[in-house]
Amino acid sequence: MRYRLGIDVGGTNTDAVIIDESLNVVAGVKMPTTLDVTTGINNAIKKVLVESKINKQEIDYAMLGTTHCTNAIVERKGLCRVGIIRIAAPATFSIRPMPDWPESLRDAIGSNIHIIKGGYEFDGREISQLDYQEIRDVAKQLKGKVDTIALTAVFSPVRNDHEYEVESILREELGDIPISKSSEIASVGLIERENATILNAALHNVATRTVEGFKAGLKQEGILQAELYLCQNDGTLMSAEYAQRYPILTIACGPTNSIRGASYLSQNQDAIVLDVGGTTTDIGVIMSGFPRESSLAVTIGGARTNFRMPDITAIGVGGGTLVKEVGDKVIIGPESVGYQITEKSLIFGGDILTTSDIAVRLGMMELGDSALVAHIDEGFAKKAMTEWMRLINEGVDRMKISAEPVPIILVGGGSVLVTNELEGISEIIRPNHFPVANAVGSAISQVSGEINRVFSLVDITRDEAISSAKTTAIDEAIKAGAEPKSIEIQEVEDIPLAYHPGNATRIRVKAVGDLCQ
Repeated sequence: MRYRLGIDVGGTNTDAVIIDESLNVVAGVKMPTTLDVTTGINNAIKKVLVESKINKQEIDYAMLGTTHCTNAIVERKGLCRVGIIRIAAPATFSIRPMPDWPESLRDAIGSNIHIIKGGYEFDGREISQLDYQEIRDVAKQLKGKVDTIALTAVFSPVRNDHEYEVESILREELGDIPISKSSEIASVGLIERENATILNAALHNVATRTVEGFKAGLKQEGILQAELYLCQNDGTLMSAEYAQRYPILTIACGPTNSIRGASYLSQNQDAIVLDVGGTTTDIGVIMSGFPRESSLAVTIGGARTNFRMPDITAIGVGGGTLVKEVGDKVIIGPESVGYQITEKSLIFGGDILTTSDIAVRLGMMELGDSALVAHIDEGFAKKAMTEWMRLINEGVDRMKISAEPVPIILVGGGSVLVTNELEGISEIIRPNHFPVANAVGSAISQVSGEINRVFSLVDITRDEAISSAKTTAIDEAIKAGAEPKSIEIQEVEDIPLAYHPGNATRIRVKAVGDLCQ
């Protein structure tokens, strides 16, 4: 028998599962997330191996969904010094890179900014020729001062020749320095695409430490044969090497894992997913088994970006959320005791009233010592639960696209707090293994490749452009670790751009395949 190890790191708990070759859950555990994250991962690996009683050498794959990169941006810790090169002179001098970034985030990555000649118009015409000496001069100025490079050319999703040319010259001057190119990160929209590229470059060292730490943790527990994969925010996996090139794709993979896990465990391909953790409740939508993508620009750590992200509503209520009485009102959150719930919550001998205390008082679940919350007035507890459900219903309503009732899948350890008083719902589904659905989502995931760019249809037909996009998406899936023969095209989106001369069209293609054996 062969197995997979799936791990997902949340704000409160780190979950781990072992699934067999038929994708059946063998064992699942929840461990508190630790301040350094890595210790919590190692603790979860150790415990799930004990629970499963399997032969460690039969684990072929290990998948990690982690908050390392998100935390690094939010906390401004461990980020690389980035050399920012915009290929867009003289067209974009009026707006410099990172125009609206928080000062703390800007300071964390440095201000090594250069705008050089080059770039293209929206129809593929060259704005100005590259100045090769200028590029070499910039490289000399950056040498020794930066850890990574972020390259962004105007309209590079339409034509990215200049990004590749500049990369080649930089490598001649700077050696094997990590370089992020905007045409590989995000779509049309200069500032948002540039922001995403800078963040991707800034996360290189964080991703490398995460991968090396995970490898060390597996080795420490005697898991020596497993192929390592990291989870992406589209519900698929990428190889460790690919993740080090595109670490920004791990951001928001946690809610995505929950959605994928909920879909798999419930065998439901279209529904709303409610993932209640200890700190937040994430609400997403399953469409054909995968998360619905957001159509809006997403702000990460204060920087506005336009790379792909799942359409998620996060509300500040979870199992560790603080409950307060202000006058005649009950206030739920958004503060939470998070992973310290076993120390600070009343049911564990602490002195902070949380939603878990309320649930235990009302007999909704068994956790900790119920005698420690027996003094809570039942009327107050019911009032708090009514307010909790009001917040949940508001969040669910925001994610619906019509007034028609839809099925909802409840997952996450805190989902036992959700009552049947959900509005506009056709069916409430609580699948087996719901507390560790996020880890299940990481373990059962496939591998994907995606392209999202604008094609000019002057020299090629629309069919030829779509065919080229499909080939590129398949190549990206193979690079990410997919078995070539298993790859299928999952999505094709073709949007003609009326405002572009030359009959341009934006094509988005996603290819998905099984893990390479």
